[in-house]
Amino acid sequence: MDKVIITAALNGALSPRSANPHVPLTPQEIADDAVACYNAGAAIVHLHMRDEQGNGSLSKERFAETVRLIHAKAPNVVVNLTTSGDLKATDEIRQAHIIELRPEIASFNAGTFNWLPSAVFTNRPEFIEKLAATMREHGVKPELECFDLGHIGAMKFFMAKDVLPAKNPQFQLVLGALGAAEATVENLLYFRKQLPEDATWSAFGIGRAHIPIMYATIALGGNIRVGLEDNLYYAKGDLATNVRFVERAVRIVKEATKDVASPDEARQILGLKGADKVNF
Repeated sequence: MDKVIITAALNGALSPRSANPHVPLTPQEIADDAVACYNAGAAIVHLHMRDEQGNGSLSKERFAETVRLIHAKAPNVVVNLTTSGDLKATDEIRQAHIIELRPEIASFNAGTFNWLPSAVFTNRPEFIEKLAATMREHGVKPELECFDLGHIGAMKFFMAKDVLPAKNPQFQLVLGALGAAEATVENLLYFRKQLPEDATWSAFGIGRAHIPIMYATIALGGNIRVGLEDNLYYAKGDLATNVRFVERAVRIVKEATKDVASPDEARQILGLKGADKVNF
């Protein structure tokens, strides 16, 4: 594609402020970073919430406050809400903010795996079916987050069963999570070949692999994700900020003789419903 969508993943559920003081934690901090990244060129901002202690949270109240603050200053940015980030959350809690806010797009984790060294990232088939039904009912596009090759196969299985929409699916290829696929260009190329022909897709590498995966993704015609959720360093020994990540991504896209997609262009590419249709 000539247009490249940049997603800014601002904080995640695990990136600690003790490791990088620029990780946004409160609704106001997250919103300020989201607006700054939008102004720098990100079409989409991907949001996790944190509780008062800085731990991952799926509080629908915090999601609502953060989104309200974002849209007060950047009403056109595409907001992508996570459906994970708290390993203790019930199926109901993982969906409550989706039902209430009805974002244009939200993360949809494609399967379970051992997130080393000590966690199990659980996404049972019955939860996948529940979440797919919730998103379909409320007009939310699932972004299919695939950490391993089998996750792509699982998503195609659920598309064939009409659990997930089969037309123009959006995949997010997540490479480098410990316990899942390594972040190599070889893996990215093979994953890309397994996607449905009409799929749109984005990819990123966790940690030090973020640069080669970003270059390869752009070369292969994909979209890119950057941010402190996935990497705390801009370069060796140089702590990053979300805005610096976005600014570098914009430069790389342009140097590859491609254009950075605006939020409305991202909506057209991904088939989103539009900012005027969300419940913010």
